[in-house]
Amino acid sequence: MTTSTRTAPNVKAAAIATFLVFGMNGLVFASWAARIPAVTQTLHLTSGQMGTLLLCTAVGSLVALPSAGWVVGRIGTANTVRAAGLLAASAGAAIAFSLMAGSVAGTALALFFFGVGVGLWDVSQNIEGADVEHRLGRTIMPQFHAAFSGGAFVGALIGAWLSEIGVGLPEHLLVIAGVVVLLTLTAPRYFMPHETTGTAPDDGAPAVKGPSAWRDSRTLLIGVVVLGATLTEGAGNDWIAKASVDGLNASESTGALLFALFVAAMTLMRFVGGRAIDRFGRVAVLRVSMAAAAVGLALFVFAGNLVLAGVGAALWGIGAAWPSRWACPLLPMTRNTRPHVSRWSQPSAMWRF
Repeated sequence: MTTSTRTAPNVKAAAIATFLVFGMNGLVFASWAARIPAVTQTLHLTSGQMGTLLLCTAVGSLVALPSAGWVVGRIGTANTVRAAGLLAASAGAAIAFSLMAGSVAGTALALFFFGVGVGLWDVSQNIEGADVEHRLGRTIMPQFHAAFSGGAFVGALIGAWLSEIGVGLPEHLLVIAGVVVLLTLTAPRYFMPHETTGTAPDDGAPAVKGPSAWRDSRTLLIGVVVLGATLTEGAGNDWIAKASVDGLNASESTGALLFALFVAAMTLMRFVGGRAIDRFGRVAVLRVSMAAAAVGLALFVFAGNLVLAGVGAALWGIGAAWPSRWACPLLPMTRNTRPHVSRWSQPSAMWRF
């Protein structure tokens, strides 16, 4: 028996669910990133040691990324988001307990699995988002990524507030882990129905085997562009809060607010970005945004006070909002190519860290 029209997920419901999943992903990430200075203080780490610790999340995502497309192709985006969300939540709880125990090794191991979970989550939500955009027939991916940034903005503000009133990071992470479990188990039920790879495409396109996607020059070139762009975003995610504390003698809550400003700028630009892309094209938007990111980064690095650092963080966020997130829809999104394309077009899962 086929699924009834009344119960089958439709495109609008899938779009709303995808929007929520992106937002939760941003909230989870910012809950960690905004309070990195607290980790440094709790574990008594130098900047170099903290940088090494942060690599654990990137390595986790690097390990997860090559298999992400295969996993999505076998179990679908909904089940992948569920599994990844549970893994990220469990890792977040493990980070909390490791910080309570003052264990650097435990924190490093938990961060590795946090990177695996968030990496799988990021890739699967992007594949779902690109599928929804394809079915809607209009640009909507910027709004999905605006939801990520919006969630990150809320997470950064919560982090700043909790830091100001003296709530520790472990308690913060445990609450977030509970929220993640609740949302990732419910929202994906409204995703588009899973279609296994290898069946005939429903869009009239000829079936494309996996290796052909790897040989597509567009896949490779877009992957390189996104790789560089997400490195720009990832540097802001990891170091704005900590650099504000270490370089400008700001409090932890002020560092979190500067990170929130960076994220707010990204959020704003992602909400209006669809119109800009439709009017000027992706290439023009890419060039302008990367220039803004370069100027903002330089201003933040050489700023001698919090005001200039704030302006730099905002420009940096404006520039970082576009390039790392809008490449996937440039590629042909048939059901056969989606899992393979995702490996190159979504390296942001790793470089975000």
